[in-house]
Amino acid sequence: MTDLADLLESANVPSEDVASFPLPSSYRAAVVLRDEQHMFDHLPVTEREPRKSLHVREVPVPEVGPGEALVAVMASSVNYNTVWSSIFSPLPTFTFLERYGRTNELAKRHDLPYHILGSDLAGVVLRTGPGVRRWKPGDRVVAHCLSVELESSDGHNDTMLDPEQRIWGFETNFGGLAEIALVKSNQLMPKPDHLSWEEAAAPGLVNSTAYRQLVSRNGAGMKQGDNVLIWGASGGLGSYATQFALAGGATPICVVSSEQKAEICRSMGAELIIDRDAEGYRFWKDENTQDPKEWKRFGKRIRELTGGEDIDIVFEHPGRETFGASVYVTRKGGTITTCASTSGYVHEYDNRYLWMSLKRIIGSHFANYREAWEANRLIAKGKIHPTLSKVYALTEVGQAVDDVYRNRHCGKVGVLCLAPMEGGGVDDPAMRARHLEAINRFRRT
Repeated sequence: MTDLADLLESANVPSEDVASFPLPSSYRAAVVLRDEQHMFDHLPVTEREPRKSLHVREVPVPEVGPGEALVAVMASSVNYNTVWSSIFSPLPTFTFLERYGRTNELAKRHDLPYHILGSDLAGVVLRTGPGVRRWKPGDRVVAHCLSVELESSDGHNDTMLDPEQRIWGFETNFGGLAEIALVKSNQLMPKPDHLSWEEAAAPGLVNSTAYRQLVSRNGAGMKQGDNVLIWGASGGLGSYATQFALAGGATPICVVSSEQKAEICRSMGAELIIDRDAEGYRFWKDENTQDPKEWKRFGKRIRELTGGEDIDIVFEHPGRETFGASVYVTRKGGTITTCASTSGYVHEYDNRYLWMSLKRIIGSHFANYREAWEANRLIAKGKIHPTLSKVYALTEVGQAVDDVYRNRHCGKVGVLCLAPMEGGGVDDPAMRARHLEAINRFRRT
């Protein structure tokens, strides 16, 4: 694959050169194996080990179907859905592949003894299937992870409501943590010209998710002046929510777990920060009992920071650990938007604080086509910047996923696939120079 990587690193490589380059018969990919899906059944979830379940293997290049594209992946990144896949929790993702494989003849390709993971990529189009007109070989692209069929009217107003909606690389096969990926062509978007491969690969899933959850009218519909409580504000998802709040004239109240992460939020421009570990918040007395006194102490601290104001919007993604506090601290008539639930899916809260104060809980999941494009457009215009910490080689993907699982990261964790080193793929050095200070500020180790 070295010759292919060398060809694709060249800027403005002619389409015909890429189209005529012979495809390899196989490529390297990060996979979990069906035969190993029960390897951790005897262990608590917290003791499961991505470095044991993730393998980098040679796999065959898949057939390209109608409306699809084969993409050479220069770089990818790690999302929490890859953590779930690698620890086979809350269930092995082979269940998704089996279900998808039963839907139609072409979908059978996805039901394999291995699952290629990854829901982000930056790369170059290699081939397109019948019916694809917008994209051609040689196009430099990123991909959002929404895969839909759109045969039902339910998805025509909001593609996230399509009954056959799936997350590519999590609920489908042939994901982005690989040297080649297979996507639907309508997942592709233009790569931001001023970013390197690894920078361009980082925002995809989390940036679009944060946009829908916080900015879109399908989510919280944030407006100027809103106080926005952001859990994990320096992380892969929260760092984009923090940027959207700042760019949109809202006030982020950033919750982090260390002084290092607090400093990251300050570097983004946030001023109101709560280090929950340093201030000792413990919202649960034990496994089964929450502590409302801690909710109240947390709310008091928020009002100290905001000059007596409560929270308009809570950007919720930890789930079980924090949800009771999130409902409590939201102002009367305010909104809690929720996704992910990385600390647990079973949420408990005192409904009196919701129902009697007319608060709303909005479930939010990734983004529809339009929202993904809008989120990527803001990256391309330099209004929102990639947040990226360490970058690993594809052969080290197990460690990259473990970093995310153990919360060792600040921002996204990147993975180089075909790109030989960091820093390649920049097509607009002049724009990069204009934004270099911000780009470097958001790169963390």
